[in-house]
Amino acid sequence: MRWVSKLPDHFWKWAIVLLFMLSTPFFINAVIGKEGHIQVAASPGEVAPAYTAIVLGARVYSSGAVSPVLMDRLDTGVELYKAKKVNKLLLTGDHGQNSYDEVNAMREYVVNKGIPPEDVFMDHAGFSTYDSMYRARDVFGVKDAVVVTQEFHLARALYIARKLGIKATGMLADKRPYVGMDYMETREFLARNKAFFQLHILHSKPKYLGPAIPINGDGRTTWDKV
Repeated sequence: MRWVSKLPDHFWKWAIVLLFMLSTPFFINAVIGKEGHIQVAASPGEVAPAYTAIVLGARVYSSGAVSPVLMDRLDTGVELYKAKKVNKLLLTGDHGQNSYDEVNAMREYVVNKGIPPEDVFMDHAGFSTYDSMYRARDVFGVKDAVVVTQEFHLARALYIARKLGIKATGMLADKRPYVGMDYMETREFLARNKAFFQLHILHSKPKYLGPAIPINGDGRTTWDKV
């Protein structure tokens, strides 16, 4: 192994830099993943009460029907409300164009499940988990919340919410196996790293903010359709 000692000093410097660059994404993923084990419940009975349930959006089909992933999130939010664990539902998703509308599909679903309309808030500019949490805090004034999503996504959502100052607990919405989980988990690895840089390096703002809409008011003020 004498050849090792003959390598120039700059080789070792660059080797250390390369090792750091390769290991950092895995370190960030592990740090954020830890949030998925802190104050996370599998049933409404295990959840500490909060004023708001933040239900994160997911795919809606062209027919207007919600996907299985989104359906399970919405059903979980309904369960929390009916168990009197939360007072309001904040439905946050992508409604950036007329041809694609997550939040109205979400609103129709929970109202049809018996949630009073005045307790259903819609965030039309929840284009990402980061935007949803930032807007929950700055637009809707959410201070404490139960974050509702599937296990693969929950750690990142909780990490963002907590770092933004929301007192957040988590509620698992996994009710079945989901198609494409390998893809979603791979995407999540990249999304965790992006969230870390948004929070700690870039200090990013959401795409839209806007005037305050207090979560303790009437949710129908956020509706654009009836």
